[in-house]
Amino acid sequence: MEDCIFCKIVAGQIPSTRVLETGDYVAIRDIQPAAPTHVLVIPRRHVESVAHLDDGDVEVAGRLLLGARDVARKEGLAERGYRVVINTGREGGQTVGHLHVHVLGGRQLTGHGTS
Repeated sequence: MEDCIFCKIVAGQIPSTRVLETGDYVAIRDIQPAAPTHVLVIPRRHVESVAHLDDGDVEVAGRLLLGARDVARKEGLAERGYRVVINTGREGGQTVGHLHVHVLGGRQLTGHGTS
């Protein structure tokens, strides 16, 4: 997608602080963190949201969750606990039209996630 900021980040056209990357996803630090650790796991392939996943996208969805797990391990959150959030659609708090997973941790989390 030409206008997608996350597609540009994945392609290296926009700078980001990368935490992890594989052939399936790029994990970057959120520029407006809602917790001491706030990392976004972004699939390399553009999918607008969870609502736009096809039945054949099981691997994309699974790789994102495994990416969240790997980020938590790398960031030292796995033992203490962390939150994984996927916002979907405008009313669900999704602000960028490219599927992504938020990994939040580093403090006691309360409430219901992030946007």
